[in-house]
Amino acid sequence: MLFDPLMLRNIVFRNRVVVSPMCQYASEDGFAGDWHMVHYGGRAVGGAGLILTEAIAVSAAGRISSYDLGIWKDEHVAKLEPIFRFIESQGSVAGVQLAHAGRKASARRPWEGGRPLGLDEGGWKIAGPSPIPFDAGYQVPGVLTFDDIQAVVRSFAQAARRALQAGCKVVEIHAAHGYLLHQFLSPTSNKRTDAYGGSLKNRSRFLMETVAAVRGVWPEKYPLFVRLSVTDWTEPEGWDLEQSLALALELKAQGVDLIDCSSGGLVPQAKIPAGPGFQVPFSARIRKEAGIATGAVGLVLSPSQAEMIVRTGQADMIFLGREFLRDPYWPLHAGSQPWPQQYARAEGRREK
Repeated sequence: MLFDPLMLRNIVFRNRVVVSPMCQYASEDGFAGDWHMVHYGGRAVGGAGLILTEAIAVSAAGRISSYDLGIWKDEHVAKLEPIFRFIESQGSVAGVQLAHAGRKASARRPWEGGRPLGLDEGGWKIAGPSPIPFDAGYQVPGVLTFDDIQAVVRSFAQAARRALQAGCKVVEIHAAHGYLLHQFLSPTSNKRTDAYGGSLKNRSRFLMETVAAVRGVWPEKYPLFVRLSVTDWTEPEGWDLEQSLALALELKAQGVDLIDCSSGGLVPQAKIPAGPGFQVPFSARIRKEAGIATGAVGLVLSPSQAEMIVRTGQADMIFLGREFLRDPYWPLHAGSQPWPQQYARAEGRREK
């Protein structure tokens, strides 16, 4: 079943294997370049059903680092278009993950230490729901006003419009891993007393408005995904599975087609019990109880494990991250995906 087609709205994915968003930190001023063509194009040749870009910033202030891929201005479209065109030419579907880093913005790249950049080091002012820094040494974020929130909502919609112009067929809204929309969802980082804080409905309002704005410009024939951190791993005070289940029902009613079920990222001290398939129970429960398609992600390591997750109804799609960094041709090596004609001479059993 892992290599059976899947139809969401009018889009048919040739299989259930997804290249999960993975930041490359290889852009200048948000523009895609040769690295992105090779990185994404190679995984399309490798047989993935859907290829999602890394978190692509909807505003310059919303970048994790100054090297993030961007889609905050019209000029970015021309560099993305040939990449998406090549992805589609190989039988994969091209998608983007739209993101704003919020209080986790303005940082160095991981191989440069990942620490926050000061304003005197080329960093920029950051903002979030409340004046609570992500960790020691991070800026205290400014508090987004109502007008600021509405501007970010519009930036997501404008980014979706640009993604459509570039030839994208799937949009995923990033509301996980401690970035801005997740910061509003969690009571740990959101201490507001206005319409965007307090109750679950209020903490979800920013995300729901963003989904409505994106769905308003995104064609009905194309799917819309949302990535959630289903839990902060800080129960009982943080965001958790029960709140995610309630939110998933609202997202489905708003026109979301799939919940990409991840976890964590909101606070650095969370104790995450990472292990093979440790997040699969989240996708299984949301799929069953919210009645919406889900994606499983996180330490899915083998085709047999991925097949079991799909076959037992725990998820509809399998999002692979590090496995695709290790092996761009993971679906071909799984043995159930036709090889490109240019590579056919290499098809078959490899020496162990």
